[in-house]
Amino acid sequence: MGLQQNFQTEPVSRLSLRDPVIVSPHQTLRDAIVRMREMKLGCAVAVDDEHKPLGIFTESKLTQLLAQNGSQVVGETIGTHMTQPCPWVELTDPIVYVLDAMQLKNVRFMCVVDAEKRLVGLTGQKGLIEFVADHFPGQVMVQRVGGNPYPAQREGA
Repeated sequence: MGLQQNFQTEPVSRLSLRDPVIVSPHQTLRDAIVRMREMKLGCAVAVDDEHKPLGIFTESKLTQLLAQNGSQVVGETIGTHMTQPCPWVELTDPIVYVLDAMQLKNVRFMCVVDAEKRLVGLTGQKGLIEFVADHFPGQVMVQRVGGNPYPAQREGA
């Protein structure tokens, strides 16, 4: 099978999913930003009591808010500034849905939900790139996130 066919037939569950930063829409931007930094992730997802995504707050949104309003904005709630509706795909959807949604909605992150529409993870640019890299292991050399880019010991003579 070729890469294009795999994009159309393989489910989203084959992509690597990241643990999302989960927040309440009533939490402050400051709380979300702290959690985003701790988890090294560029977004936070606001969920309801049933763990269904309500909206997403991203680094790019934060940059816009800081440029427009200054630092006082970090005391405001996520619900005031999150992007709604939250872009999402189901675990069973074909991978091409992620690619199409990212292009149409101009987003880097996609929420992944189960059959009951509960949040199970995040995917996006990184998940797609890793899928492509795994598809061409002989041609693409990938350093996994969190790995050490430098050898632990010197090589050579």
